[in-house]
Amino acid sequence: MSRLRVAVVGGGIIGTAVARHLAQRVDSAEVVLHEKEDRLAAHQTGHNSGVVHAGLYYEPGSLKARLCRRGVGLLQEFTDRHGLVHDECGKVVVALDEGESLRLEAIHARAVANGVPGVRVVERDELREIEPHAAGLRALHSPHTAIVDYPAVTGALADELREAGGSVRLGHEVTGLSARGGGVVLRGREDCELFDLVVVCAGLQSDRVAGLAGEAREPRIVPFYGDYFLLGPEQESLVNGLVYPVPDPRYPFLGVHVTKRVDGAVMLGPNAFLSLAREGYSPRSVRPRDVRDAVGFGGFWRFAAANLPAAVRESRTAASRRRFVAEARKYLPAVDGSTVRRGPRGVRAQAMDHRGRLVDDFVITGSERVVHVRNAPSPGATSALAIAEHIVTEALARRDLGTRTERNTDR
Repeated sequence: MSRLRVAVVGGGIIGTAVARHLAQRVDSAEVVLHEKEDRLAAHQTGHNSGVVHAGLYYEPGSLKARLCRRGVGLLQEFTDRHGLVHDECGKVVVALDEGESLRLEAIHARAVANGVPGVRVVERDELREIEPHAAGLRALHSPHTAIVDYPAVTGALADELREAGGSVRLGHEVTGLSARGGGVVLRGREDCELFDLVVVCAGLQSDRVAGLAGEAREPRIVPFYGDYFLLGPEQESLVNGLVYPVPDPRYPFLGVHVTKRVDGAVMLGPNAFLSLAREGYSPRSVRPRDVRDAVGFGGFWRFAAANLPAAVRESRTAASRRRFVAEARKYLPAVDGSTVRRGPRGVRAQAMDHRGRLVDDFVITGSERVVHVRNAPSPGATSALAIAEHIVTEALARRDLGTRTERNTDR
């Protein structure tokens, strides 16, 4: 049998996990991971909170819920094997009033249905035992919610890819995809190459790369930035783990929360507001093409009209550090705004349809030769190893290779 040549486009944690899983699973595969930056995990993977989500919020039985729970187990095994930090610091979702308390019960029911271990509702006194500085009537406690270093995980995945015979090409931007005979020509700025199978995990650029292959641009990526602030070192002991608000079902985003990192720093955030650059991580980042794509998309305006109260709330936290800190102080009153300093910014690849609806589940399109991961929403990083299994199975099934070329592996 001739050797199967596979290209994976996108060196975030999902693309790297897909490439590694292909190289380990398919004995005949020559797997090449293409990343346009000079390093892996340069975008969403390297600009998130580091939380390993336990699966509290997702519809029971949904693909997102199943992949999250499997992903948690695979990730813990992987970090343990590589000696990477995996800190089960725990999480509380805090209800401030009776209305939020009722919503907390619904989240608890979902978490139990999803098999989240140890999750339970605690009253005010026990909340104070878990998080002495947290305010609230009651809370949902998830003791096994964890934090990791996702760029470090991505690097270890790349090491395993290379050990399995694959390769990583950094600084290689894909500028074209086209069918030729029984394969796919992948073009870069200075070269082109023929592959039997291409899997695209392009994140913030997923709709554009799909367009290169002749696919529809929808779902469209509309970027939302999220700013984080950092507590001063003297206040890092205010939390033992993660302190979250109860999500408001009227709004699409979680709101400001308090997150411990593996390096001991404590972050407040993120907010969520339209980003003027898909890959811009400073407040001054503006890319005209990205602005035109967002504001020229009718779905964005329909979304904005339907979520005006949320937009007003988020604009206040975007414009005022004081208001940003005030959101966190609802759950952690001891936060001293004078110690808070600006932290990192992330940009979320929010998939949206023409009606302005947020696409909340996985979207995989393409053919037997090109598979596009159009949307891999949060908890994408948590679920990355399980998502890789799912995508590879899908890609091989499209080529009818799943049962003919699998490699025996104990990994």
